[in-house]
Amino acid sequence: MSDNCKMVSVIIPVLNEEKYISELIRSLAGQDYPHELIEWLFVDGGSCDDTIRLIKEDLNKYGLIGCVLNNENKTAPYAFNIGVENSKGDIIIRMDAHAEFPENYISRCVYYLETTDAWNVGGYCITKGRGSVGECIAQVQSSKFGVGNSTFRVSQETAYVDTVPFGAFHRELFDKIGLFDTSLPRSEDNEFNYRIRKNGGKVLMAGDIYCTYYCRDKVSSFAQMSFANGNAVGYTKLCHPGVMGIKYLIPFAFDLSIIGALLSLLSKKFKIFRPLFALEFIVYFFLDIAESFRNKLRLPQKVLTTLLFPIFHISYGAGTFKGLVKGLKTKIKK
Repeated sequence: MSDNCKMVSVIIPVLNEEKYISELIRSLAGQDYPHELIEWLFVDGGSCDDTIRLIKEDLNKYGLIGCVLNNENKTAPYAFNIGVENSKGDIIIRMDAHAEFPENYISRCVYYLETTDAWNVGGYCITKGRGSVGECIAQVQSSKFGVGNSTFRVSQETAYVDTVPFGAFHRELFDKIGLFDTSLPRSEDNEFNYRIRKNGGKVLMAGDIYCTYYCRDKVSSFAQMSFANGNAVGYTKLCHPGVMGIKYLIPFAFDLSIIGALLSLLSKKFKIFRPLFALEFIVYFFLDIAESFRNKLRLPQKVLTTLLFPIFHISYGAGTFKGLVKGLKTKIKK
């Protein structure tokens, strides 16, 4: 490493992460960037399990420089902003407690920040699941049929993109365009990257930067997460025009088509649309089955995956509807 290496502050929002936190910190301890130039800021949203104890024990175990900060507002954008305000680094990197990072993650992020014109640098995600159900959910979240052209989930090509997971930034960027929008508990990174692009900056996804992300391992928590993500999309779409492209509304359109299909069955006025809806669902379930059975999972897992795709899409679409309603109410009040 060069003697001119910059100080790096890594910000990690946490909330009840006892299942993942020790593996995360083990991967952090293996970073090849000079450890004396990294500070680890864990911003806790009120954990009631062993998360805080494990963080302190593991930081001491590996001799890492870090601390735990309190986030009374619990959500990730508040956590990140608290981390920035309490950080000392010239470079700010956001990480996630559900992930593990290869040894060169920080050094590659710093390299691209220093050698390209990117304002935000990140990589792609390898999604993994724990247990039989978690493995199926990981398949859904790694599939183009599941998540569309979400670049960081389905591609490993170096490119300028709309958004990357987590992200690495020069400190002065926050003086230039501000911190994360705390009114957006889940789509704050999309909005921040939109501001980067709107101000003439670029977001780089580097093909040699990646992390391993651990998805939900229960169907109920997967559906809840999908609903929450959809809710964020709907609200952001109305209250922050331009941040979310039309592709994010496809699950909502799918839900509307299900309602339309039911109306066509219940009312003679709409029966003319029955063939159209029938064709849509035949194509959908053909793709669903084809995508579910092309993976290397066991047969029962393949069957479960065929159910998880519609659960994901319908939950996401329902959440989008709620978000649109909330966004419309917000705009009316203003």
